[in-house]
Amino acid sequence: MSRKEDHLELTVKSQVNASNLDSRFDYEPMLSSHPSSEDLNLSQSFLGKNFKYPLWFSSMTGGAKEAKVINTNMAKVARKFSLGMGLGSCRPILDGNDALSDFKIRDHLGDDRPLYANLGIAQVERLVEAGNYNAIVNVVKKVEADGLIVHINPLQEWFQPEGDRFQCSPIDTVKRLVDKLDIKIIVKEVGHGFGPRSLNDLNKIPLVAIELSGFGGTNFSQLEALRNEGELHLDTKVGLINVGHTATDMIDSINAINAHSKGSWKPDVIISGGVKGPLDAYYLKSKLQANSLIGQAASVLKHARISEESLEQYVQNFIDTYSMAKSFLKVRS
Repeated sequence: MSRKEDHLELTVKSQVNASNLDSRFDYEPMLSSHPSSEDLNLSQSFLGKNFKYPLWFSSMTGGAKEAKVINTNMAKVARKFSLGMGLGSCRPILDGNDALSDFKIRDHLGDDRPLYANLGIAQVERLVEAGNYNAIVNVVKKVEADGLIVHINPLQEWFQPEGDRFQCSPIDTVKRLVDKLDIKIIVKEVGHGFGPRSLNDLNKIPLVAIELSGFGGTNFSQLEALRNEGELHLDTKVGLINVGHTATDMIDSINAINAHSKGSWKPDVIISGGVKGPLDAYYLKSKLQANSLIGQAASVLKHARISEESLEQYVQNFIDTYSMAKSFLKVRS
């Protein structure tokens, strides 16, 4: 069947509903050529290193049996596209090295790409209270990371029958950690995001970045609820799953901090949580008045579990579509 015959055959099936229009953008078909790798430069500095594309592989898996394969595939693709990545929780290697091979991916990633270890705030609080800062430094050294991600997860812990209970506020623990250690620190949430007061307080600490992890993507409270759906009286807790802040909410808060304090927002920002594809990525990054890139977790995990080639194709498609959006779409004010 010829292309023209295809068109005739598929015309009826190709009708779209006006209600599906993405009204966030003006579509300007007259003002650009198709993007090419030579003409469209998406490179930027982030975490003190050059990224060829504004994409970050967010922390996902830490102790699963597939962790080594997943992390290796992520590292190889991040190297190919000059990206960066965060490891899943490194708690399994805090007290021993049995699982260390799951996290040892520096050789696959290369020396010039940013790699960050990851610990939960509960583990960090326990070590800070004990004055055992060396254990934190050792985790970073073991995986040859550039720094540490501290994930903040009070609701996730609350939903775990075996979950930890914080003895002090995470902001105080993070302050003590940053005051004591000369390592680069990123703070991230796990699917609920940060309210405006939390963002304002985080901005006062010398962090290299925050990751938004907003409501609308992978929600670890929901994950824990599903793990324990047979638990008695779980129905009294589930309302807490649906609280938080979207990436858009937090971008508005960060922009407000900038406006109020004349450009005083300091950390780099990884925009994540509910970023469903390249158009969301382009829209959110365009709206944020701070140095940022896009974090992808669930989609990256999905393809990294299949193969290196599957993840590579996903990233290439993401970049190609993002490039088209940047060429032909203008974000409406």
